[in-house]
Amino acid sequence: MSTRLAKGGRLTDRSKQIEFTFNGKRLTGVAGDTLASALLANDQMMMGRSFKYHRPRGVVASGAEEPNALVNLGKGDKHEPNQRATTTELFDGLTATSQNHWPNLDYDIGAVNGLFGRFLTAGFYYKMFIHPRPFWKHLYEPFIRQSAGLGKAPDAEARDPDTYEHFYAFYDVVVVGGGVAGLQAAKAAGESGASVLLMEQTPHWGGRAPVDGGTIDGKPAEDWINDTLQALENMPNVTIRTRMMGAGVYDHGYMLGYERLTDHAPQMPGPRHRLWKIRTKQIITATGAIERPLSFAGNDIPGVVLASAVRDYAVNYGVSVGDRTVVVTNNDDAYRTAIALKNLGMDVPAIIDARHTGGGALMAEAKALGIRVETGRGVAKVLGGKRVKGVMLCNQQGEGATIEEIPCECVAMSGGWSPVVHLWSHCGGKLTWDEEQAFFRPDASRAPTSHDGKPFVAVAGAANGYLQLNDVMQDADAVAKSVASAVGFTATGSAPTAEAQPEAAMEQVWLMPQGASYDLRLKTWLDYQNDVKVSDVQLAAKEGYESVEHTKRYTTLGMATDQGKLSNINGLATLSNALNESIPQVGTTTFRPPYTPISMGAIGGEARGDIFQPIRKTPIHAWHEAHGAAWEPVGQWRRPYCYPRSGESKHDAVTREVNATRQSLGLLDASTLGKIIVKGPDAGKFMDMLYTNMMSTLKPGKCRYGLMCSENGFLSDDGVVARLDEDTFLCHTTTGGADRIHAHMEEWLQTEWWDWQVYTANVTEQWAQFAVVGPNARKVLEKLGGMDLSKENLAFMEWKDGELAGTRARVFRISFSGELSFEVGVPANQGRDFWDKLIEAGAEFNVTPYGTEALHVMRAEKGFIMIGDETDGTVIPQDLGLNWAISKKKEDYIGKRAQQRSHMTDPSRWQLVGLETEDGSVLPDGAYAVASGHNANKQCNTQGRVTSTYYSPTLKKGIAMGLVLNGPDRMGESIPFMCADGETIVRATIVSPVFFDPEGEKQNV
Repeated sequence: MSTRLAKGGRLTDRSKQIEFTFNGKRLTGVAGDTLASALLANDQMMMGRSFKYHRPRGVVASGAEEPNALVNLGKGDKHEPNQRATTTELFDGLTATSQNHWPNLDYDIGAVNGLFGRFLTAGFYYKMFIHPRPFWKHLYEPFIRQSAGLGKAPDAEARDPDTYEHFYAFYDVVVVGGGVAGLQAAKAAGESGASVLLMEQTPHWGGRAPVDGGTIDGKPAEDWINDTLQALENMPNVTIRTRMMGAGVYDHGYMLGYERLTDHAPQMPGPRHRLWKIRTKQIITATGAIERPLSFAGNDIPGVVLASAVRDYAVNYGVSVGDRTVVVTNNDDAYRTAIALKNLGMDVPAIIDARHTGGGALMAEAKALGIRVETGRGVAKVLGGKRVKGVMLCNQQGEGATIEEIPCECVAMSGGWSPVVHLWSHCGGKLTWDEEQAFFRPDASRAPTSHDGKPFVAVAGAANGYLQLNDVMQDADAVAKSVASAVGFTATGSAPTAEAQPEAAMEQVWLMPQGASYDLRLKTWLDYQNDVKVSDVQLAAKEGYESVEHTKRYTTLGMATDQGKLSNINGLATLSNALNESIPQVGTTTFRPPYTPISMGAIGGEARGDIFQPIRKTPIHAWHEAHGAAWEPVGQWRRPYCYPRSGESKHDAVTREVNATRQSLGLLDASTLGKIIVKGPDAGKFMDMLYTNMMSTLKPGKCRYGLMCSENGFLSDDGVVARLDEDTFLCHTTTGGADRIHAHMEEWLQTEWWDWQVYTANVTEQWAQFAVVGPNARKVLEKLGGMDLSKENLAFMEWKDGELAGTRARVFRISFSGELSFEVGVPANQGRDFWDKLIEAGAEFNVTPYGTEALHVMRAEKGFIMIGDETDGTVIPQDLGLNWAISKKKEDYIGKRAQQRSHMTDPSRWQLVGLETEDGSVLPDGAYAVASGHNANKQCNTQGRVTSTYYSPTLKKGIAMGLVLNGPDRMGESIPFMCADGETIVRATIVSPVFFDPEGEKQNV
């Protein structure tokens, strides 16, 4: 049966039929429908089941606040649960299924929970997991866990075929909300010359004004909207977007926008969703207001709908929720629904108005149309199960005694309106209670402020507490002009004037009837999705949950997917009445972004598949590939592990690379090493706090090895620091540590030393850097020509700028191999050219590119530590014999106090030593040195472990480094190491960790 009206449907095109399926049944809608309006047009009143009691649920709203009509959309890879039918635009081939039932929507075995409603009250799950004792817990715990959740999760093997993207944007002013307030605010700000972004989460402009009626500047609201849109489209400084939601507002003018690009037309090419990352000077939230439901017995039965939503479905989509609609209200706005329905030829048996005095002009208009109005009345109970059959009329001030039964198929309820203050509150905007209109509204005196202490968020129109059309327009214009002035522009246009039927004062009504019995309250609902009743909140208060945040968690009020958009104010009022306190005293729960859910795809953006973690490539990557590099992942980079030649194993390749470098000349692509600029008048002071040793005394042109620790005292990174000038340092970090260390620097600057004048920049990818290593290193660089690199002109641990082979270069005289070594940095775009010149010039010296494994072998031969090998997050510099790199002069550095704790100074901490196997073999990675006796787990006691282990081509034997109990005091002692099989024992002698050139003669040549 179709409930499509003969008239109405301003947003639909009935000439275009659209086919879709719901629970496998083929249905038809029209272009412009939402899934909810199309289902209603097909008389599909039930759309799902509630979470706890599995009660029948139908649509209750028409927008993003909908808590009931959640469906699974799509199939296979396109499957997506918990999508709102009210905001899902209909398209050809749409497939939807209802949720939270078994075996089907009409007959759900889970509805048996309703029989135990008296036992499944607020906090029942807390109580059940405490009492009775564990034996019984194991019986019901699996059932509770199985019942948790809504919708069906996508298959684990499913891969989303759609694409998503991130977009970065910068504006003077961002206006959120495309109702008449948002349109006027954008127009006024745009006319001032400011760059403006206007976003609206629905596909349509104008908000409620075209449905509710009224005139603006003497024109029907819809005409004014069209004219204003035309004006905005002609402004080059204004960007307008529909299907875009203001998701969250954060500090200092940063906000997120969520744009749905192709949900309404999946066949369209391009990304499905776009996440906007916006920086703006000022934000105007013109997000309107949400109608509240009323609490009466049976207010969750399908067919009980918000009055504004009933009006929307009729006017916007030409759909009736029921043939006969009873309107229940405490305010004048609901009369508009009765009038609209009557004018569309539908039957309105009665308007039940809880106010004794009734309404004003709208009430008179309704009566003139012949609509019966009952004042001072309430609803004792809604009749029906899977759909409304009627209401029982009673006195609002009574206890529910029935006066009359009124047959109907729809109940249009209105408990007043609540401004949408979420975005205002996201970044700290405070609220004030408006007693007259019974809602929280923004407190302009306590606005969110930027770092300069100036407000950067303003609220306009209904979101600011102005519900009358003319007040909305005046406020939006005034707010926009103020905001334009704040960003340096002047708006001069006049505010539009508007006319609409005046409204009489509302009356606060939180329960119908006022003295409803406890039995009635058991069936009076606050949170539809989670089945939270009035009686649950009252019970929570009785059991001591007096904080609104505690009540929220104890009852799950406001924790459904709508995040309390419909239930929170009614819940607060119920709690305040139970505590005998005012609503402002009880307060509100915390508003958190996003305003409505965002797809995981949009959050990830392009980061998926091969680019989920994009491989970072140095300028020499293609050369490495062409020369047979065996790759090793290091952080997000791929570095050559070695370069095996034809018929050569990786082990043989590493041996060849080490020998060639030690004997003549090796080249290493070190471009991946982190390079971070630290600059500013306070840079020296900052460097002293970052590093364990003193950096502020370093002279320009000099280098110094440094260690960084976490605030817990553990070694987190190391590297060579070069001082470029009095105010500038260049910090080298490990490959995997560059981004982490840069974030570490920024965190301390922004949270602890925010007043220090220091700037940091990660320039890792701006420079290609090559290690030129071996006895002939100086010769090949001198052959390139352009710089004097003699020992006298460039000593060890110094650097110089100049030119090599006509290429701008920065040369560091540092070594990680123990050989004569230079590290040459050149601009990244000249990196490949310079590498080719090195290869060409080094041919006569048998130049040999080497990879990370040869690098590791040579550094271990020299006794240099490697972050991630010798460190594991529990090692401090003192464990590694690096006391010489810890300043005795500095009062403080990050981690110093932590290193003074008793555990850190314990003499029994394992310390770094070298290890040589007695048989010349290579110790297994991670092998533990065993000691006599067994621990509490009946395992062998340990006295050390291997941190790095290699075959040394230079020494022609296995060498290792490890942490051993009292290691430095046990030189020459042989200790046993257990292999992974738990049986094989290898004995090794404790030696110095410096195996090669202990006097440093080769690197200082």
